[in-house]
Parts: sequence; structure tokens; C-alpha cells
Amino acid sequence: MRNKKLPVPTTAEMRLLQILWDLKEGTVEDVVSAHPEKERPHYKTTQTLLRIMETKGFIAHEARGRVFVFKPLATRKAIDQLSVQALVSRNFHGSAAGLLINLLESSSIKKKELDELESYMREYRKRYELGDSE
Repeated sequence: MRNKKLPVPTTAEMRLLQILWDLKEGTVEDVVSAHPEKERPHYKTTQTLLRIMETKGFIAHEARGRVFVFKPLATRKAIDQLSVQALVSRNFHGSAAGLLINLLESSSIKKKELDELESYMREYRKRYELGDSE
């Protein structure tokens, strides 16, 4: 991935990134065909959006004969973290706790998932030696 700061992908860009992550690489036709038949975008629209995504640093292409093959440069993890950071900043005034509390209060979370969250938080606290001090 390039060393420039990535923007948060738009909804349409995210949909295409997810397809490219799943495919590993693909032509415009591959990306269009990966959509459910009733939701397939137009070829030219997809081509334009892929080129915009390339200028933003999300993907790159290489020419193979007469077609361009696009590959993701940004990882799922990087985009997930970027998206969460933007959400926390925009909606929760920078408070990760605010996001977590909102998530717990607005969603039904299974006991197993809650146990996993608690375990992760204990490990995180140990790893970064966080105490009760503020």
C-alpha cells in the first residue's frame, strides 16, 4: 500500500473493495459479474469508480493484454480500522467507550460474543498495562 493517508471509502467504493478482496484481483467485467444479477452496476460506471479508487490509493491495476486487472492495495483490516476511527471521531466525539456502549445498548449480543469481548478487553488491558488510573 502507498504511504499516503487513505480516505474512508464511500459505500460504492466499499462494495467494490469487498468484491476485489474476495476475488484477489479482477477485471471490470469480473467486478460487475460478482454483483447479484438484479443489482449489477453498469460496466462504464464500475470502470470509472475503479479508476477513482485507484487515484485514492485503494487499488492498483496492471495491463494484461487489452484488459486492466485491478488488485486491492488496502487491506480489509486497514479499511475496517479507518472506518471505525472515522465513526468514533464523527459520531462519538473520539470516545471508543461511547461507541462500545452504544453498540451494547442498541444490539442484541449473544453471550458467547460478550464473553469474547470481555476476554479481548482483559487481554488488551494486560498487553498495554492499563490500570484504573485516568
